[in-house]
Amino acid sequence: MPKRSKLYRSQAEKYDRATFYSLSKAVEILKGMPHAKFNETVELAFRLGIDPRQTDQNIRGAVALPKGTGKNVRVAVIAAETDADAARAAGADLVGLNDLINEIKGGKMDFDVLITTPENMSQVRALGRVLGPRGLMPNPKTGTVTDDVAAAVKEAKAGRVEYRADKAGCVQVPVGKISFEAADIVVNAETLVKTILRAKPAAASGVYMQSCTISTTMSPGVRLDLKEYLKVNA
Repeated sequence: MPKRSKLYRSQAEKYDRATFYSLSKAVEILKGMPHAKFNETVELAFRLGIDPRQTDQNIRGAVALPKGTGKNVRVAVIAAETDADAARAAGADLVGLNDLINEIKGGKMDFDVLITTPENMSQVRALGRVLGPRGLMPNPKTGTVTDDVAAAVKEAKAGRVEYRADKAGCVQVPVGKISFEAADIVVNAETLVKTILRAKPAAASGVYMQSCTISTTMSPGVRLDLKEYLKVNA
C-alpha cells in the first residue's frame, strides 16, 4: 500500500470511497476538499469495455468543452497562403510551412496543438517521430487535419480536448480547473460523458462504461453514478 500524503488523506476523509455519487454531488465533494497551492485540474477517468488492440474497438476523438479548460492553449498551424492567413485571423500563435516544419524538426515545439490541412499532411507525416511521442501529431479524428483551419483554431482556443483509449481501455480527460464554478465543471463533465458514450464502437460487446471517476490533480477519485446518462444512450 503506497504511503499517502497528508493532503491526500485529508481529501479522502471528505467522502465514502465505496459510494457512487451523482456528478453534481461529486463536484460538490471535490470543491469542498482541501487543495494544493496551485489551481488543480479536474479530470474524468473512464474504464471502458473495449479491446484497444482491435482497430474496430479503439476510440479517439475530440470535443469542445462549453466552459473551456481554463488553460491558455498555444496553437500552431502548418499551412500556406489563404489557409495561413485564415489561421492567423482566427488567433493561431504560430503559422508557417517549411519554416515551421524545420523548427519542429530541430526540436522547437512551443505549442500545445498542431493543426494542418490534408494537402500538407504528407510533409507533416515526416515529423511523426518528433510529434508522436508528445501527442502532437495532427489527426483527422481529432479535427486537427482539416480544410477549415480557422474553425479548428477557434475550437482549440475555446477549450477543445482530445480523448483516446490507452492499451488498457482507459481514457483520462481534463474537464476544467477546481477554481471553476461547480456548475461549469458539471456542464463540461456532462459533455464529455455523453461524447464518450456516443463513441462506443459497434464491435464492442459486454458492459461498455465499466467505471468512471472524477478527481483533481492531487485528490483521490470520486466514483460516479452515470445511470441517468446510460439510460439516454441505451
